[in-house]
Amino acid sequence: MPSTQSRAQISRDAIQRLYIAMRHLFIRGSYKPLGASGEAIIQAMLSLSPEIYGSIRDTERVELDGLLYIFQRLPLGIEECRYVKLIGREGYEKSDFQAIIPAKRRRSCYRIDEDQMFIEMSRGRSDVYDVLTHLTFLYIESEKIRLNALDHKDRVRKEWEMLREIVELEAHGEEINREVGYSYLSNLLGRTYEETEAACERFDDSKGVNSLFHITYWMGRLSLDEHLDDNDREISFSRSLREKLGHHIYGETWAEHIKKELHQQDLLSRPIHIISSNMHSVMNSLYGHGALGSAGYKTLEAMAESLSLSDSTDLRKKVEKFALSRGMAYIHDHSGTNITVQIIDCKHLSDLSTPEGTQWLGEAECDAVILVMDYAFGEQAYETMDELLKPMDLDGEKVPLDVRSINIMGKAGILEGVKGDIMIPTAHVFEGTADNYPVDNALSVNDLSGHGLTVYEGPMITVMGTSLQNRDVLNYFLKSSWSCIGLEMEGAHYQKAIQAASKIRKSIRSDVTLRYAYYASDNPLHTGGTLASGSLGVDGVKPTYLITDRILKQILRV
Repeated sequence: MPSTQSRAQISRDAIQRLYIAMRHLFIRGSYKPLGASGEAIIQAMLSLSPEIYGSIRDTERVELDGLLYIFQRLPLGIEECRYVKLIGREGYEKSDFQAIIPAKRRRSCYRIDEDQMFIEMSRGRSDVYDVLTHLTFLYIESEKIRLNALDHKDRVRKEWEMLREIVELEAHGEEINREVGYSYLSNLLGRTYEETEAACERFDDSKGVNSLFHITYWMGRLSLDEHLDDNDREISFSRSLREKLGHHIYGETWAEHIKKELHQQDLLSRPIHIISSNMHSVMNSLYGHGALGSAGYKTLEAMAESLSLSDSTDLRKKVEKFALSRGMAYIHDHSGTNITVQIIDCKHLSDLSTPEGTQWLGEAECDAVILVMDYAFGEQAYETMDELLKPMDLDGEKVPLDVRSINIMGKAGILEGVKGDIMIPTAHVFEGTADNYPVDNALSVNDLSGHGLTVYEGPMITVMGTSLQNRDVLNYFLKSSWSCIGLEMEGAHYQKAIQAASKIRKSIRSDVTLRYAYYASDNPLHTGGTLASGSLGVDGVKPTYLITDRILKQILRV
């Protein structure tokens, strides 16, 4: 008698179908989202029903938190475009087209005309999958709006005509009766008046996102045009993108630029400590107290909270200016990776003051060099770390970097705990494969406990996309013998590159020190706890700077 698949197995199968379909369509070059190929992706998405997309399976109710989440990561105005093309770095940055940068995802996009949006993909396959997943969700929700806008005879309802008038008034900067607008909009979204009003306010408060009136109208309009007039929507991939993807084109250029800078500053032979993190916590921790003085900033956490406030731009600039005068240099990316780098020469740090309880710096001179690289995205972590750890080609001679430690710090989803808690991985398990990467982690629970935050230690899943995770798959990883504590997108990719460099290629020392720590940005198993529910805000300051403090203390041997 055949066994029945569990929900977790069905969900894992759906994830595999999604990626196989996406890869096939990428190789083919184009597809229509509502054609046969696009329908295969849509059905796999509906079968999976990712937590971040909420009510995606509901045929009438439009998922509002999920829409805000994707529009913060897609270019402004994409809802108006019938044709979306994913491209490589093909020279548009030198053209007169204005680059559109989404609010919460570093990617350059170009509005070619009223119907076409080009989205630059220079961060690997994960970037492509991310965009295709969001676009698929966009088309699913567009169909709901279309169905709500038509009656049983395919005639447009009054609410649709009234929404068009509201959007036209809004476009001309004229006043609209928002209460009446919410009423019409709620019927088209299949949501209550109260839900619609709250969602409109969230969209209005978000940078780089059009109003929910505007978005609903254009999503519905393109869906109606396709349904009533056969004006099909299309997603395509440029030949350049298909040729370059997976060949480390951008990562190689990025890494070469960093090594040239190290050579020019005579730092290439010095002990190097790589930190993958944000662009503020290491700089603020090392230089903030010296730049701002001790008044009101006795502790690192108090200083960090002050610097994280939205109206603290002048203070942040003051710290940056001070850092640039005391041994820090920026390497701004021009390769397309969108990964900025800071190089910190620790010889300039010995006489700086630090907040109470930190004491990283002594009077003795430290010859370490700290290389802080901004967050990579999914598979891009392998490309960038793999290229960075290769020896530099200097006049025909291979000169290796003296990498003493690699420190990975980032945000991750937690499976048992709450936002702000800390996770210490003992291994990275790559979802959908048999690959697993044990980590000899120099950070431990004892290093980070006792500060009002819960610290978890154990294996973590490296997922192919956070937006594709659902409750069944995550519960499986939590409750099965894997006993995973969280999920992220880069760990296995980083560890794959590090192991290749230290164990196989021998391009860095075999005993390189590894430190991995993550703080919880969300708990996708808790209702209202997904990434779509909003950012951590000030709650992320304490774990971020606590992890930074422990990494710096170990690097600087305190």
